[in-house]
Amino acid sequence: MTEHAHERQNDRADGAVDVSTGSTKEKAEAAVPAIPELVIISGMSGAGRSTAAKCLEDLGWFVVDNLPPELIPTMVELGARSQGNVARIAVVVDVRGRRFFDNLRQSLADLEAKHVTRRIVFLESSDDALVRRFESVRRPHPLQGDGRIVDGIAAERDLLRELRGDADLVIDTSSLNVHELRAKMDAQFAGDEEPELRATVMSFGFKYGLPVDADLVVDCRFLPNPHWVPELRPFTGLNEEVSDYVFDQPGAKEFLNQYTELLQLIAAGYRREGKRYVTIAVGCTGGKHRSVAMSEKLAARLATEGIETVLVHRDMGRE
Repeated sequence: MTEHAHERQNDRADGAVDVSTGSTKEKAEAAVPAIPELVIISGMSGAGRSTAAKCLEDLGWFVVDNLPPELIPTMVELGARSQGNVARIAVVVDVRGRRFFDNLRQSLADLEAKHVTRRIVFLESSDDALVRRFESVRRPHPLQGDGRIVDGIAAERDLLRELRGDADLVIDTSSLNVHELRAKMDAQFAGDEEPELRATVMSFGFKYGLPVDADLVVDCRFLPNPHWVPELRPFTGLNEEVSDYVFDQPGAKEFLNQYTELLQLIAAGYRREGKRYVTIAVGCTGGKHRSVAMSEKLAARLATEGIETVLVHRDMGRE
């Protein structure tokens, strides 16, 4: 062996790497599996879990329906080994018993211990809407046993109460059709990159009931009602004259400014806690004038603060 050959052999023994084969750091980084995004879809039976799952599937997510909860960490590990072929996983969880729920809770704890980022989407609906849906397809509720449909719904709500409280996104489908639910899912998941925080600002009328999927609710009924101004009554809060009337009232601009500041504080806390979605409900009597005008301004303010915002006027047009 020549002297130069001995030198090359000693260099390799000392840990030097030929430039043509790449650095040790690059190889190490390439060997680290990428953990897939994980979304868990759950909620009330009949509230639209299958529709939500189909929407994510159409958006390119790998969707697994009714996967036993104890297998969720295994599914994530398999996705990590897929070399990027399974980058986003959605799991539909159908909780039908206390033991099933306990297994889910343990799986979520395991994922947290492994620093896996997971989001929970919870599909909610009113009892009346769920009863109508089950009756229309002439199927019993999975938990009703020998009782009535309402008994099964009550039992399921009790089982899911804690999971609903942990949900990152709650969608109330009581008054939504299939296309509207898909639109809501698209609004939250269609983007190529997930923003730090997404906000839904929803105007509503108190006389039609509180939005059950709201995280925060504010009341604009302290402002004079444009309904009692004859020339403004036919219009909505989208009308410039109605909006000007609302914000010319004492306290309106101050409320908008101070509530925006409060939401900035809350948003910072949500980001620290890993919460990505918030629904802010702004109410007035009928959901036509004051709440619509305030929601429009509030959504615009949040957008300027870097919060991606979806604006919904739930009850406008119902009168």
